[in-house]
Amino acid sequence: MTVAAVTDASFEQEVLGSELPVLIDLFADWCQPCKQLSPLVERLATELEGRLKVVKVDVDRNPVISQSFRVQSIPFLVVMRDGEVVGQHLGLLDEAGLRRLVKPFVSADSAEVSPAELAVLLAERRAVPVDIREAAAFGRYRIPGAVHVAAGDLAARAATWRPADGKVRVLYSRTTDEARDAAQVLRGQGVDVAFLVGGFLHWEADGLEVERGG
Repeated sequence: MTVAAVTDASFEQEVLGSELPVLIDLFADWCQPCKQLSPLVERLATELEGRLKVVKVDVDRNPVISQSFRVQSIPFLVVMRDGEVVGQHLGLLDEAGLRRLVKPFVSADSAEVSPAELAVLLAERRAVPVDIREAAAFGRYRIPGAVHVAAGDLAARAATWRPADGKVRVLYSRTTDEARDAAQVLRGQGVDVAFLVGGFLHWEADGLEVERGG
């Protein structure tokens, strides 16, 4: 998804009038950190399409916007909701930091499952964790009750999952990205799956139970 360029003339309509929360990337062509940030912003726009509007503003060409945000240094990120500034960050951010910046203001993906939520689902026997990491990692430690399915075998295995058993399949990898991407592909094929936010690292960091060895 291409991030739309907003100008002084279109700001009111595109940003203040937006029904979605808006992430504004304030940049300039000469700014090297801005160029480093740009592909991350593009990726976030694609990932959260329909839940977050992402725009960019060239501060050199749009002085009214620049002055309204009192921009003194770039890159500068601003989050707006209902016409109000609700979050901002000055300087370069990594992908995880970018997600943290917008997360409080973006509606949750129905496919997301937090570690705490998965723990409850497992206690109630309403979920099956599906580990898509390498087989060696799965063999060393995993979420209790998890089954291992190599990422390349997911489509074939998913065809055998029975929604009628009442258990949601929750994909997880080391971190969020691989499982989220795999879940998106399967959901696009009509397979109802979820993914673990933060992946196995988040599960461990939260002190939740880990099953070890074979």
